[in-house]
Amino acid sequence: MALRHAVLAALLDGELSGYELTKAFDLGVANFWHARPQQLYAELTRLEKDGFIAGREVVQETRPTKRLFHVTDAGLAELEEFTAAATKPSLVRDDLLVMVQAADHVDAESLMSQLSERVAFAQARIDLFGKMLRKMRGDRTEEEFLREGERIGPYLTCLRGLAFEQGNRDWCERTTAVLRERRRAHDRH
Repeated sequence: MALRHAVLAALLDGELSGYELTKAFDLGVANFWHARPQQLYAELTRLEKDGFIAGREVVQETRPTKRLFHVTDAGLAELEEFTAAATKPSLVRDDLLVMVQAADHVDAESLMSQLSERVAFAQARIDLFGKMLRKMRGDRTEEEFLREGERIGPYLTCLRGLAFEQGNRDWCERTTAVLRERRRAHDRH
């Protein structure tokens, strides 16, 4: 997947400025694609040059003029082609997993501290995803929203982000418990 597809998907809900796009990436898109603001602005320029998005200037009285971007028919066709292509499974690349791989030969206390930090990070993301999901579905139950909601794509990707972070949290907590128990058993002998 290229950044262009993530940007096009983020613009499907309507016009966004570059600033609003960076906020959309921070909140929703970041659970499956990370990009720095400079990368996003450069990609907007490329997408507009390629005809996949169109921008228009909006004059603001008390602020500088801003550009709003929306997906064009060519951009929708690009997304259609992208979604028809075969995908490659994602692979995990995580420094913490390398640390845990070495758990038998490194300071367990330091490793447990890293795991604790990851639990806190995952829990913060779980809370954020829960808030986003509640906001998207409004007064409807999840089943009602999934059956009747206008745009379920962002909701479904948010559900994946939630499951991912819940899995991270649960694994980190279990790994910490295993390391703690092994240390206690070692100290008893």
